[in-house]
Amino acid sequence: MDMAQAEQIFIEEAQDLLQVMETCLLDIESGDATPADHIAAIFRAAHTIKGSAGLFGFNTVVGFTHSVESVLDKVRDQQLQMDAALVSLLLDCQQHMAQMVAALSDPGQVVNAAQGTSLLEQLGAYLQPAKTVAAAQAEAAQPAAADAWRIDVAYGVDVFRDGMDPVSQLSYLSTIGTLEEVGLQYQFPADFDPESCYLQLQLSLKTDANKQKIEDVFEFIQESSQVQIKPPLTVLEQLEHTPLQPEKLGQLLVDAGAVTPRELEQVLELQKQQTHSSVGELLVQQGAVAPAVVEAAANRQAHQEHKRASDFQVLKVEARKLDHLIKLIGEMVTAGSANEVLISQTNNEQLQEAFSSITHLIEQIRDGALSLRMVQIGESFSRLKRIVRDVSRELGKDVELDVVGADTELDKSMVEKLSDPLMHIVRNALDHGIEPVDIRTYRGKPAQGRLKLSAYHEAGAVVIEIQDDGAGLDASRIRAKAEEKGLISSDQALSQEDIYRLIFEPGFSTAAQVTNLSGRGVGMDVVKRNIEELRGQILIDSELGKGTRFRIRLPLTLAIIDGFEVTVGDTHLVLPVNMIQECLEFEQAELVSDRNYLNLRGDVLPFVRLRQLFQLAEPTSSRENIVVVQYGRSRAGLVVDTLNGELQAVIKPLAPIFRSTHGISGSTILGSGDVGFILDIPQLIEYACSAETEQVSGVPEQGDNR
Repeated sequence: MDMAQAEQIFIEEAQDLLQVMETCLLDIESGDATPADHIAAIFRAAHTIKGSAGLFGFNTVVGFTHSVESVLDKVRDQQLQMDAALVSLLLDCQQHMAQMVAALSDPGQVVNAAQGTSLLEQLGAYLQPAKTVAAAQAEAAQPAAADAWRIDVAYGVDVFRDGMDPVSQLSYLSTIGTLEEVGLQYQFPADFDPESCYLQLQLSLKTDANKQKIEDVFEFIQESSQVQIKPPLTVLEQLEHTPLQPEKLGQLLVDAGAVTPRELEQVLELQKQQTHSSVGELLVQQGAVAPAVVEAAANRQAHQEHKRASDFQVLKVEARKLDHLIKLIGEMVTAGSANEVLISQTNNEQLQEAFSSITHLIEQIRDGALSLRMVQIGESFSRLKRIVRDVSRELGKDVELDVVGADTELDKSMVEKLSDPLMHIVRNALDHGIEPVDIRTYRGKPAQGRLKLSAYHEAGAVVIEIQDDGAGLDASRIRAKAEEKGLISSDQALSQEDIYRLIFEPGFSTAAQVTNLSGRGVGMDVVKRNIEELRGQILIDSELGKGTRFRIRLPLTLAIIDGFEVTVGDTHLVLPVNMIQECLEFEQAELVSDRNYLNLRGDVLPFVRLRQLFQLAEPTSSRENIVVVQYGRSRAGLVVDTLNGELQAVIKPLAPIFRSTHGISGSTILGSGDVGFILDIPQLIEYACSAETEQVSGVPEQGDNR
């Protein structure tokens, strides 16, 4: 792995850690969690970013993150209380860290240096607060032995020859703490050499620094000298608050700051020779830690043993490799379909049964591979929490965010493409939908607005809803604005749903003034286009004065589906199996009129003649079938010639020239080698229902160019 690849891995991991940090801080701010619940994870994120950035020489990241880490360390040690002001400051710091990390991969990314300086000054106020008289008296009353580090150094004879100076080490220790005691011993041999060192120091150091930082002072004499650093008794308190994640006692002591990684490594090497001794016993023998500390760590480990979660492993794989695997599986599915056609022509039952087993295994491989790309929609929802927080504060509004169904899974590629549309809808809801506090109070509403994000599975699809309790959409204002822009004529009859759809027209906006958030008419048309590119559908439900709900329906995946093949003339069509309710023989004589609906067991079922819709050749036989499909709460019938059965369809995108074609969402290669067109069921149902409504009411369908 070259340096560029290593740096890219660091950037990706840092972004993941920053996301964890933001989520935890938002949970604390909203009251969903306490600082004690998340401080370990927040500190670990900052500590890991700082340490990894130092390996690559990203000094600006290291310097800024060090201050953040120091404040978090004080919170972890219960020296600082994480109040609302500190949480807000840490969220601003997290955002600044995200900018610095982004700038590492994108030189065009601008990092606000002035903001960074201001944040460092605010962090400094927490790191060096002015002591009150009571605090100073309490500190003076504490015995030195309880909170002072004991350092014993026996310098090697070659220390001076190596260019080391004990005085400089004492001076540096004075900068990170207070030397309470300095004991000096020396023993001159008979063959005294003025270039040799015979010093031994006994030091008592009061400092907030951890053991690793103290040990780093003596880093260059570790090989030639003996250095023992014994922590103060206050380390027992820190041990009680150390998250119990590691399984081993030694690692627990390292995390608590009682032992350094070097000391633990030395003892582990020694344990290989003294297998009868435990790590704790050897650490005490080496003078690295007091027996009371080891005993406390062992008791804490035993007490928490039953609380450990089961081990699990996570393997990170590049998205490119996973996409390549899905592509190969798609080719395998297509090849399997072709072989199935050939085998069915042999009339060899034994061969057909054997291939049926292979087909079943291919389906399992397909499902397993597709599940690897499934991620929880909560990843996108968590980003929206920050947007709701920042935008509502900027607008001076009080908004509560309610998230339901964050564990609903969706294809990763779709989750990534959903981020921008969801963000735009949420920002519009905050800016235009939810009213200011004074207006809400005047209208008898709660002062705090409510924004709800929910996700759930429905009929083989994922439904995402964004609902607010704001002012709602004003159909009359929307229509007036559309007439003003020339989008519709004044005498054109439109249903309320059609009027709502006008907000998706390019450049359309009813905002009285343009803000830095919205009002320019840019965005909602892009939202609709992006969702349709995902083979999805967006619907609007609104009530004036009560609120608005955007309902987005998306397929679970964009790669491979279970399909049902039908033919109309010589054209092969594929329908998603999970949207099919039943198949019936279509009898023209059963129609009550020449209208496109029939009586299906007492229910009115509108239908679409695919032959007429796609202008296909006339049938060679008079027999037709109707496939009843359902999408959400609507259903319709599709009239076809032949029902050919189920298959696995590898979705191929349409060429750009065909993307405006209504009713077709993609194509696939059939086992026979023919091209099959995958039908867009939501569009077809919408067309069938609106066409029947048009015939009943005489209201022409707005924008109908099918």
